[in-house]
Amino acid sequence: MTIRRAAMEDLAAITRIYNHYIVSSPATFDIEPFTPTQRETWFAQFGSSGPCQLMVAEQTGDIIGFACSAPLRPKAAYRRSVETTIYLSPENVRRGRGSELYAVLLDALTAAGAHRAYSLITAPNPASVRLHEKFGYQFAGRMTECGWKFDRWWDVHWYQRCF
Repeated sequence: MTIRRAAMEDLAAITRIYNHYIVSSPATFDIEPFTPTQRETWFAQFGSSGPCQLMVAEQTGDIIGFACSAPLRPKAAYRRSVETTIYLSPENVRRGRGSELYAVLLDALTAAGAHRAYSLITAPNPASVRLHEKFGYQFAGRMTECGWKFDRWWDVHWYQRCF
């Protein structure tokens, strides 16, 4: 497996992986799948340095997952705090690949001078909690019944990591 910065040619595969979770999981509160064209603005926020990073995991020429960091909030004072997320293709979960991918993203954020990383985890999701805690994220709070998906309310747990 190779982990590298994402390129525009990866956007279709990234979108395919993300769309899987849109239609099958409460891990994201997006409701409708995207086309790669619709995700171009999202993709454009990522750079080769700084706090907004997008990494992909590639195996035998296929993108099998991505991890990214995006601005926590749009206001300037938040610029060194990011929200991180990770998605793997369903056939690649629970194989240690997420840990490898997240480690590369977090190393890049350390080099970029990030101060805090936050992750929002729809509850329950013990696998995601384990992954984040492995990398030093700690529970920071709970938002109750804040997302409506699949005909029910979901809580979201905030996790934070200090650099």
